[in-house]
Amino acid sequence: MKKTLLLSEIFPPVKGGSGRWFWEVYTRISTGNVIVAAGQDANSDKVDISSPLRTYRLPLSSWSWGLKSLTGLKYYFSALRDVLKVVKQNDIQVIHCGRCLPEGFIGFLISKIKGIPYICYVHGEDVETAATSRELSWIVNKALGGATRLIANSQNTADILLNTWDTDPAKTMVFNPGVDASLFIPAPASEEVKSHLGWDARKVILTVGRLQERKGHDKLIEALPSIIERNPSVLYAIIGDGERKAPLEALVAKLKLEKHVMFMSELDDQEMIQCYQQCDVFVLPNRTVGRDIEGFGMVLVEAQACERPVIAGDSGGTAETMLVNETGYILDCTQPKLLAEKICTLLEDDALREKMGIAGRKHVQQTLDWPVLSKALKVEFDIL
Repeated sequence: MKKTLLLSEIFPPVKGGSGRWFWEVYTRISTGNVIVAAGQDANSDKVDISSPLRTYRLPLSSWSWGLKSLTGLKYYFSALRDVLKVVKQNDIQVIHCGRCLPEGFIGFLISKIKGIPYICYVHGEDVETAATSRELSWIVNKALGGATRLIANSQNTADILLNTWDTDPAKTMVFNPGVDASLFIPAPASEEVKSHLGWDARKVILTVGRLQERKGHDKLIEALPSIIERNPSVLYAIIGDGERKAPLEALVAKLKLEKHVMFMSELDDQEMIQCYQQCDVFVLPNRTVGRDIEGFGMVLVEAQACERPVIAGDSGGTAETMLVNETGYILDCTQPKLLAEKICTLLEDDALREKMGIAGRKHVQQTLDWPVLSKALKVEFDIL
């Protein structure tokens, strides 16, 4: 690989699927030739001191990524100046941009100033959101058009690039995120672990993800009364934080489901894996909200690695995470009755859950394990 700068606002310890994706890939393929310019975080020192990647923490966050506002102009001027310093200090030859906005546009500006090529990762929801704004669409078009390679997290995202943004097929490729299958592993049911998690001896439905409207937590909560009729002690465990927490808590109270819904956050990695291992069914009831979509759904891969059957919405790239009807189900998760029926089918059939779980782990090990994926991407980087 050439001397590479990974430019990403989202990077550990910041939670997020893309940040984990970059950590898993670049810590595996770096031989001292990858430098990271990441967003700032109060806990970053704990990660950076043990990281094999030399990491610069820069003020890459902003509430405005447009160019019409003074705030946006100041942001890009400041970010561009800071990134250029890192580029110069480390003799960077190529930049890998974590998203098309803002990182991809910063890469575009540097390519014009210094002639340094850049590639750009695209996650689906980023370009869909940008498409709702003429200003942001212009910026994203520049970022996409100037990149030497566009890496889409799913075929669904690649189709959006090709059909909506008219990107060059020759430079648009699909690279799915994955999971460390040696870390996310199955484990036998444990009363002790479930008690520690506060689940006790209950059947558990699990969702992991930021509390956003597109994630669909509300529809699963609305489905719970029907599920409870057939499984009276069932618990819905929700891991994540976000802007929808208060409305979701209000919905739980309105439906008098406080005994059946648990909001969980601030879990360490071990506890997170235990949640995957000890749940009975993993559900990501995602949907499309406006143009906001689920680009891929790494949490579905993590659940399958732990031998859990999965259910996801028929939106975005979630179907690409699984073998549909073998390791999981894709359905219209905006329909609570349909969602309840499919969840009950799994909760009430131990043999089916076990069969789908075993198939899910095999699927992940063969196609979505980080060591396998990283080697394939390194070959691509070596060519660039």
